[in-house]
Amino acid sequence: MQGFMNFMGLLSIALTVFSGFALIDAAVRREDAYRAADKKTKPFWLIILALAFVVSLIFPLLSFLPIIGLVATIVYMVDVRPALRGLPGGGRNSRRGSSSDGPYGPYNGGR
Repeated sequence: MQGFMNFMGLLSIALTVFSGFALIDAAVRREDAYRAADKKTKPFWLIILALAFVVSLIFPLLSFLPIIGLVATIVYMVDVRPALRGLPGGGRNSRRGSSSDGPYGPYNGGR
């Protein structure tokens, strides 16, 4: 019985780390990237993932609330995150290229 409890403790820690990673990943993505990927809004995913993180900290793993949080976290990781990463710039705050780049490449001033 002790081995099962140790396994469930490790599984609970893994679930908490997984939902925490998803929450941090959702927080660093740009707001407009969610709309461009045709997914729910950034505040929606932040609230859902924050609830999943808090529930994984408070409730034991064998109750239904952490399982619901795990499902929400998995949906973010396998559906929303790849769609955001597939956008130009990776959906992050950093912008690649020069400020003079146009939609078809760098602007050279008509030369």
